[in-house]
Amino acid sequence: MSRLIKRLMVFFIGIPAIVGLVFFLPHYGHLALNIIVIIYSAVGAIEFSIMLEKKQLRITKIEACIFGALAPVAAALTVSFNCPEWVVLLLIMAGASWVLLSRIFSSNEKMETVTGQLAAGFSVLVYPGFFMYWLVKMSVWEHSGIIIFMFLMITLGSDAAAWLAGTLFGKNNRGIIPASPNKSIAGFIGGVFGSIIVSGGTALIVPAVFIARIQSIPVLCQVIVLGIITGIAAVLGDLAESAIKRSCDCKDSGNLMLGRGGVLDSIDSIAFASPVFFLLFSLFFIA
Repeated sequence: MSRLIKRLMVFFIGIPAIVGLVFFLPHYGHLALNIIVIIYSAVGAIEFSIMLEKKQLRITKIEACIFGALAPVAAALTVSFNCPEWVVLLLIMAGASWVLLSRIFSSNEKMETVTGQLAAGFSVLVYPGFFMYWLVKMSVWEHSGIIIFMFLMITLGSDAAAWLAGTLFGKNNRGIIPASPNKSIAGFIGGVFGSIIVSGGTALIVPAVFIARIQSIPVLCQVIVLGIITGIAAVLGDLAESAIKRSCDCKDSGNLMLGRGGVLDSIDSIAFASPVFFLLFSLFFIA
């Protein structure tokens, strides 16, 4: 089966699945979606730890799984079960403390590997877990279903548009970024254009969702800026993971996702764009 067909299958299966999770299962602060985010973050963290191991930066897969899930779990507890915000700090501090203290009793022969384990532990604790935390936090907003769907469509639409534009028009403008030489200028422009279509289209279809804090600037302009910056962040997230894979001599983070490689390959753009979108939406609009 060609890579194109695999990508199309994921696209046409994934979009209805997102619609179902966001709009038909909004109960308990989008608990169903939050659980999926936690699972993806945990598996992505495991894949990240496997890549880091190639650089002699080792933590166990169990630790990676827990660290990857920790921040999204903390966010889900606050938005789905009304736990106090200090629970988030408590869980993240517990994870960080474990990374620091668990190596105290390592044998003398293994002491030289402690710094590598610390680097791997803190890296996995932050990425993708803490980045995915912000996607779960979007559930607290009014009209959260529409906003979350818009965000996911901006990132996925940007990725799809970038791939299509790069395939059609990127033959002679590739190799600009060493971390991902197959990426093209045409693909980047296509990705930004795709994010504009999604963000602007959402504002036109459901304008009541976007109550601007800055009244002097047209709402549509603010929404388009939100879409452009989020789309750029999604591209940068993809490039950042490409740099990690190239450093670790990996083609893909794994092979669980049909036509897309690993789980981390599928959420890299979403993870990096989540805090950017959360911050900008909070600045521009009354959530």
